[in-house]
Amino acid sequence: MPTIAPDFHGQTVLTTFEMTPGTCADLLDELKDAYATFIRHQPGFIDAGLHVNDAQTRIANYSKWRRREDFQAMLRSPEMRERNRRIAALCSRFEPVMYEVAAVF
Repeated sequence: MPTIAPDFHGQTVLTTFEMTPGTCADLLDELKDAYATFIRHQPGFIDAGLHVNDAQTRIANYSKWRRREDFQAMLRSPEMRERNRRIAALCSRFEPVMYEVAAVF
């Protein structure tokens, strides 16, 4: 599981997905497969975690990358572009946002 450390100088990406309870399991399966077979093998990938809310209407994804460019290259790959089309069909919205660690408590 990812660890948040104040001295991390890579790229942190938080992605939220909104969906209906009826598509949550399918979306989770799609995301798990993306990480297991593709994303975790990309240059610069460090680790990630998937979190589902109790109502099964949101999934939060936390991932860490060595560099911003590594994450962007993964997103632009033909493989991930195709996967993102399938992911988009299963949710009403998803948004990856890049962050830097500001503080840890």
